[in-house]
Amino acid sequence: MNLKKLKTIHFTGIKGVGMTALALCVQDLGKIVTGSDTDETFPTDPVLKKRGIKVKSGFKSQNLPRHCDLLIYTGAHGGSTNPEVIAAKAQAIPVLSHAEALGLFSQGKKTLAVAGVGGKTTVAAMLANLLDSAGFKPSFAVGVGNIFSLNTPGRMIKTSACFVVEADEYVTDPKINLTPRFHYLKADLAIITNLEYDHPDVYPSLDAVYQSFVEFIKPVPASGAVIINIDNPKTKPLINLLNRPVITYGFSPLADWQIIKTHLAEKKQFFTLKFNGITWPEMILSVPGRYNVLNATAVIAAANFLGVSANKIKRGIKSFTGTKRRFEFIATIKGVSLYDDYAHHPSEIKAVLQAARDWLPGKRLIPVFQSHTYSRTKALLKDFAASFTDADLVVINDIFSSARETDNLGLTGRIFSEEVKKHHARVFYCPGKTATLEFIRSHCKKGDVLLTLGAGNNFLWHKDILKTLKKL
Repeated sequence: MNLKKLKTIHFTGIKGVGMTALALCVQDLGKIVTGSDTDETFPTDPVLKKRGIKVKSGFKSQNLPRHCDLLIYTGAHGGSTNPEVIAAKAQAIPVLSHAEALGLFSQGKKTLAVAGVGGKTTVAAMLANLLDSAGFKPSFAVGVGNIFSLNTPGRMIKTSACFVVEADEYVTDPKINLTPRFHYLKADLAIITNLEYDHPDVYPSLDAVYQSFVEFIKPVPASGAVIINIDNPKTKPLINLLNRPVITYGFSPLADWQIIKTHLAEKKQFFTLKFNGITWPEMILSVPGRYNVLNATAVIAAANFLGVSANKIKRGIKSFTGTKRRFEFIATIKGVSLYDDYAHHPSEIKAVLQAARDWLPGKRLIPVFQSHTYSRTKALLKDFAASFTDADLVVINDIFSSARETDNLGLTGRIFSEEVKKHHARVFYCPGKTATLEFIRSHCKKGDVLLTLGAGNNFLWHKDILKTLKKL
């Protein structure tokens, strides 16, 4: 497909974080971007509005622009069975899934692909920020509402040599195309942050996840590298399966990039690294969590491999201020602070709560968790139940179902909360927003920290939560 000849591109399901990032890249190339989606509020709404991209409501053939050169669709909203996709094919308009399109638009640039179950969004955002700070002017597409230091989740510069992309292991189209999305990328450098068993609706076992990642890494040339977190126990079997150059990072003494010292002061993390026997200058990180020290180390390893100087690396790491829905501070009202995080896997919940415990010492931590998908919840129920040990009180919402699921597998939010109670003394089942607000009215006090967690929609309750806090 000749990208230069494409003038108008329509995005079906444009509000999804990955779709928005790619749409912004396409707009940067001078294309006309149109889109459609549900009326539901998304984290990407502000950036789409800022860029003047109007979103048509719902999905129907009439949404297609008169002269449409390409339709890009998401795996959600019916995927290839969406009425807009069907209408485009009937009109002989070329159609690509988001995964295929991301692979297409990455051609011609050095692709720096970040994958993993947990951490890939932050690492991709941090790498884009560091390279930008170092003067590389990278293109990037990161599946997040916003990268605060760059003020956009996606950018395409025609002259940039590299393209930083978040590489997703989920399947392209659950109804039709079960190809893992990141298999359409031809990575020149790959970063793998963590490996966990996830997406049980499409991966029958952890071995299937390993094989998928092996396939993702195959295009990495001998002149490239695969950068892997050696601290994660599930990455070690993967390393043994690879026949590519591997650079490891972590706290482990076996790591090529070893974190040898770290401390926290005044909401800054300070850490020191050793590589090839040489101790590097102390780094300063403005986001919390041991996992973010690991994320930053992955980025440092990649930047060093790409030839960025130590001074520029240090400056780039320090300048990163986070992304939307990743330990995002919302507000403090009446002494109660509200944070938000996308953590939706047991290991992510544990990491976020530990980070909050370290970052906000002496505070009472109250996560408000909304599990996402029945299949994930059922497969990982025991791990979920044991993941809230750093919380003081735990609020469990009803499970947020996926559009691709029709069976609740015998699970409810109440059943989930009862499982958590086996590991935690103070657990409160609050099905939805109304019950959650009532809990806040009756239990929250000055000095508390509320954290809305999960890949559902409880982040949309923030305005009402803040109103409730004002009345305490």
